[in-house]
Amino acid sequence: MKRLFTVIICFVSLQIVKASPSFVPASIPLTPAHSDTIIAPVINPPVPLTFQGGIFKRRLDSIKKDVPMDYNEYVQNYIDIYTHNRDEMGHVLGLTKYYFPIYEKAFRDAGIPDEIKYLSIVESKLDPMAVSRVGATGPWQFMFTTGKLYGLSIDDYVDDRRDPIQASYAAAAYLKDAYEEFGDWLLAIASYNCGKSNVEHAIERAGANDFWSIRPYLPVETRGYVPAFIAVAYIMNYYNKHNIILQDCGFAIKTDTVLVNKYVSLSTVSQVLNIDIKRLAILNPAYKRQIINGTATAPRRLVIPQIDKNKYSALYDALNSSTAVAYVPQPEHVAYTEKKIDKMPSYHKVRHGETLRDIADTYGVEVQDLKVWNHLHSNKAAVGQKLKLSENTDEPVETESAKHHDNYFTYKVKSGDTLSGIASKFEGASVEKIRSINGLKKNHLQPGMTIRINRG
Repeated sequence: MKRLFTVIICFVSLQIVKASPSFVPASIPLTPAHSDTIIAPVINPPVPLTFQGGIFKRRLDSIKKDVPMDYNEYVQNYIDIYTHNRDEMGHVLGLTKYYFPIYEKAFRDAGIPDEIKYLSIVESKLDPMAVSRVGATGPWQFMFTTGKLYGLSIDDYVDDRRDPIQASYAAAAYLKDAYEEFGDWLLAIASYNCGKSNVEHAIERAGANDFWSIRPYLPVETRGYVPAFIAVAYIMNYYNKHNIILQDCGFAIKTDTVLVNKYVSLSTVSQVLNIDIKRLAILNPAYKRQIINGTATAPRRLVIPQIDKNKYSALYDALNSSTAVAYVPQPEHVAYTEKKIDKMPSYHKVRHGETLRDIADTYGVEVQDLKVWNHLHSNKAAVGQKLKLSENTDEPVETESAKHHDNYFTYKVKSGDTLSGIASKFEGASVEKIRSINGLKKNHLQPGMTIRINRG
């Protein structure tokens, strides 16, 4: 779930010598969107607010609802970045006319604050086809495993991470879970970027439970993620104060929805309605092959621009015609889920003749994700190679972080690990036992350190 924008190094260097929040950086393109690291401003003591800073603060105070909209030099840095990219922000502003009503309904149904919709701009700039270098996909930048965990369908035909409706409900569910755990919306937002375990670890190290207190202990990109969210919220409400002009999003804002219970190609719908296939694909980004994979028991959604009512009869005739069926799954496709094993292992050892596609189909994952998790640069894997089957492997494995000894395991601490999290991985282990055997006086762990864990 990490779709983040990049900021050029020279700008960060300028921030080091920045004297006040009124500093205006050079224009910085936000277009390179496949990086997953925000180059955050360096951590400096807050500078005194200037008169101009006071204006920004009052404006942020005026739009504050349930989520804190704090103003400081970190937020100002991102306001500067966005206001100096007027064309791109004008384009994003145009896209909000279509996507924000979708987000607002999902968030209203889930009972989470409306203003968190601005987070999708930080994640993807409202691009449903966005893919980060680590495989996070869609407007809300879900990783494969997290998307599956929150009910998103991902298979050969569909990737619901790209569906703004489905992905928004999944994002709302994640954020609600995070808020229930942390009791703070800014911490919930931070966890959306770096994961709940990293936020828990930062809280433990800081001895505090608010974002600005734990910020120095969070991953670098997350330190900038929350200020960027607040800055986006500011821009979306006060764009007219910075000469940002709303641009046409380039596709239909008013749409209708039809449920399809067959396998139908978007090209068939395009021909019947005389609509450009590209415009239709933008409204239905989840379909990988531009085929709607609906069935009688699980119909799929088709979104179309609002059309003249006279055209509906032709559309329904086409959808119910035998010629509309684009593809009937063969038995091997029907058996796709049957190939999956009951319990997902952490690793798979490549056998002779196996391809990444074979392995991905067996375990119900994406080839792209296998490549990312295992740092592969091609679609080939060597025979005997041990491939990770998830983004984060929690199982203790001898060849990785845990080694067996007669009376104990040794475990190499990774970034984001906590004592409670490690204890949960080993039968019979507890925080108290781990602290005792390692002589730890506190719960603080350093990534890279090796600790012992009692066997049994």
